[in-house]
Amino acid sequence: MNSPWSQSLRSALYLCSAIRRRIPRSGLRSVLVILAVALSSSVPTRAQRTKDQGEFSRFAGDAPRRARPYANDLSAVLARKNVSVALARVADWQLKRAEQHFDNDWTFAVLYAGFMAIPEAVAGDKYQQAMKSMGYSLHWAPGPDELDANDLAVGQTYLALFELDKNPVMIQQFKDRVDAVLSHAPTQPRPLWWWCDALFMAPAALAELSRITGDQRYLEYMDKQWWMTSSQLYDSKHALYFRDQRFLTRQEANGEPIFWSRGNGWVLAGLARVLKAMPRDYPSRPRYVAQFQQMAASLAALQRPNGLWTAGLLDAASYPSDETSGSALIAYGLAYGVNSGLLDRAKYQPDVELAWHGLLAHIFVDGRLGSIQKVADSPGHVKPTSSYVYGVGAFLLAGSEVYVMAPE
Repeated sequence: MNSPWSQSLRSALYLCSAIRRRIPRSGLRSVLVILAVALSSSVPTRAQRTKDQGEFSRFAGDAPRRARPYANDLSAVLARKNVSVALARVADWQLKRAEQHFDNDWTFAVLYAGFMAIPEAVAGDKYQQAMKSMGYSLHWAPGPDELDANDLAVGQTYLALFELDKNPVMIQQFKDRVDAVLSHAPTQPRPLWWWCDALFMAPAALAELSRITGDQRYLEYMDKQWWMTSSQLYDSKHALYFRDQRFLTRQEANGEPIFWSRGNGWVLAGLARVLKAMPRDYPSRPRYVAQFQQMAASLAALQRPNGLWTAGLLDAASYPSDETSGSALIAYGLAYGVNSGLLDRAKYQPDVELAWHGLLAHIFVDGRLGSIQKVADSPGHVKPTSSYVYGVGAFLLAGSEVYVMAPE
């Protein structure tokens, strides 16, 4: 995937995704310019190479009609050896399928974050080495869209690898990209992160870059953008985020507002990762803690008896299928909250254990994690066999915190 032709192909593929992502925040002129460039390309666009134009990569996952039987040898008893078995089973299955097709878009970036979170005791070094190979194969480049939060997500893994090796090459391009983003700050007419998913993709990377470099500008910029987005999308009554402004007035079939479980999972997990990187004495940190605790309480109250969350949080009847990507992100956030002392252990650990039990029920015997909603921007129905890399990354993040929570 790193020949000159493949690099050109990757650029063409991103042009298509850029069109889809820019339409809500740019005018017709910008769209026509991007279309003209795409049409002049000598290689197929990403949309031409995928049946579902919502998928950024044809290698991000699939939903076959049939899969192997569900695993019946994974124990939900909270013990590190049990968590280790589940983590390794899922991680090994996904690594084998994905490593020849690694990309720097957000779908894979979430998977990389999951691989990096796997504890050393669960063969974490193996996955770190795989991520190092990924970084070198992609030349440590972020995605191509300078102002798109999705194309900064891979920076979380580059930064984590830099912490291990202290090789400045690993983060130089990412730092240059963030510097370029900051240079545009005075000319941005609206929130840069206009959709709630973005609060997982970019903020933690900026907070971590600030921590590593000691440059407060990155954290200050992140802080400003976070609360700008929050002011538009956070519903304080429900303590949940709308996916974007289109959903402020939309309703589920039962008349309730549309709150997407994966969208809110992105935010809760993003809060966890920002708080992990943010200095404890940062002036606005209490606001992040308060929002994290508010969302945790709201989401915990919406957990289903089987431990998972419905795709549409306030209309379970319309979404009867289990969905694991949003559920894993929420479980990750709750588990981090317990482990870090931000959430009461007696109150929330049972919710985490129940969620972990629910997630394990969707692992097939070969390690495929199913019931992951495909790339989308709203609640939808899910096939039991559906598996995508970002959902696996969310599962690995959740498992990494459950491992910390579990007794030896």
